[in-house]
Amino acid sequence: MPARNAILQAIHLFKGLDARVSVNEVIAFLYVCENEGLTVQDLADVAGLTQSTASRSLRALGPEGSEWSQAPALGLVEAFLNPADARSHVIHLTDRGRDLRRRLDAVIRQATPIEAAEELRAAV
Repeated sequence: MPARNAILQAIHLFKGLDARVSVNEVIAFLYVCENEGLTVQDLADVAGLTQSTASRSLRALGPEGSEWSQAPALGLVEAFLNPADARSHVIHLTDRGRDLRRRLDAVIRQATPIEAAEELRAAV
C-alpha cells in the first residue's frame, strides 16, 4: 500500500468506522476533542456551521440507541444537559471517542507530509 499522509490516515480511520461519515462530522469530532464540554451553539460558532448542521453532525457521532443520536450513531460523543442552561447540551467524548482521539494523535505524531509521500512513491 502506498504511503499516506496524516490527513489521509485520519480520514481512513473515520471511514473505517462507517463509510457514511461526512466532513462536517469529522470537523465536529475534532472540535469536541479539543474542547470537551462545548455546546452545540459553541461548535456552530467556532466551526462556522449553522446550528442545525452542528447539531446533526454531533448527533451522528452520538451513541447508538440514544434518542438524541441519529445515523450513523458512531458512539464517539455523548450529550448531557447543560448545568448552566437546561435548554442546551454539553458534548463530551465517550470512551470510544477518547480511543479514536488517541489513535488520531498517534497518526499526527508520525505524520508523513504530502510531499514526502510523493517522494516515497517515486522511490518505489
